[in-house]
Amino acid sequence: MTALSVTDFQAGYDPDLPIVKGVSFDVQVGEAVSVVGPNGAGKSTLVKAIAGQVICLGGRVQLGDDDITGAPSHALARRGLGFVPQTENIFTQLTIRENLQIAAELVPASKRADQIDKMFDMFPDLKERPNALAGALSGGQRQMLAAARALLTDPPVLMLDEPSAGLSPKLVGQVFDTLRRIHETGVTLILVEQNVRAALEITTRALVLVDGALAHDGPTEALRDGKTLGQLFLGQSPERAQA
Repeated sequence: MTALSVTDFQAGYDPDLPIVKGVSFDVQVGEAVSVVGPNGAGKSTLVKAIAGQVICLGGRVQLGDDDITGAPSHALARRGLGFVPQTENIFTQLTIRENLQIAAELVPASKRADQIDKMFDMFPDLKERPNALAGALSGGQRQMLAAARALLTDPPVLMLDEPSAGLSPKLVGQVFDTLRRIHETGVTLILVEQNVRAALEITTRALVLVDGALAHDGPTEALRDGKTLGQLFLGQSPERAQA
């Protein structure tokens, strides 16, 4: 079954200057897919546009059987798409519990307390200090809280944009361990990440974007040798480079 289908998708900040240029791919239910590529390739623009935060200039996006093309970001959580942006993904002046309570407004009132407890069970670091201000958390803990907020509505698909950006190696390890556990619960995972090595370790399939276009779509094993990945980042097909 297809969880997310993207067809001939174009997006950008200016209608005359598309950054994402005709990208097509399907993500199956339960997959963990990484989106990698050189700086400026359009990776973040792609997921932000799918999540309704950047203008869709053409093409189609389907979440299961639901056409979500161009849907506003505030409506997508209710429709089953979770998204964790790279920045401004928590309310720093509120406590951990208050952050979760705001996210819980999207679920029926009778289920809110149970969903918050479920997130605390999934993220023990947050459970230990529910009344701490979110702004006082470490970078890794902030990313955990952002993920918990997105997961609180039980979305079948979760997209994350650069969750390891700016983190120390130790915190990067913690974040990726958390993402692995999230995927093991059955959530379909789509991960934009500059830390390619770490991303390939927790995903089974990789999309490589170069200059806004899809240069590669295949199993992560094919990219674990640096030569193949380097060729793709330079915009070459591995076959042409070996000729």
